[in-house]
Amino acid sequence: MKLVREAALKRRHRRVRAKVSGTPERPRLAVHRSLQHIYAQLIDDVAGRTLAAASSNDPDFRTLVTDELKASNITGAKAVGSLLAQRAIAKGIESVVFDRGGYPYHGRIKSLADGARAGGLVF
Repeated sequence: MKLVREAALKRRHRRVRAKVSGTPERPRLAVHRSLQHIYAQLIDDVAGRTLAAASSNDPDFRTLVTDELKASNITGAKAVGSLLAQRAIAKGIESVVFDRGGYPYHGRIKSLADGARAGGLVF
């Protein structure tokens, strides 16, 4: 069963990536979700470089952690999105393309996107 789910996720991600590409002016906000953590990167696909990244494993995120804010919940994902937005704004990036990574756009993925939008990113 696991292989079927992984294959379906990869198939959906390929479908999304066929339409979404990052440039230096408008990088791709790529999201990866695991059971315990969530990761987000701003990627310039032309140069093949990561411009900024944030995750629930970051030391900056861990200073924000309270009982209510955990790495694996919706509130934690929103905090990761706002942390990524702060780092992007500091590097002069204001507009991005959202890559949901094959995951459905709800729950933690939607919360991360909302946090990034609240932090000042436009997509």
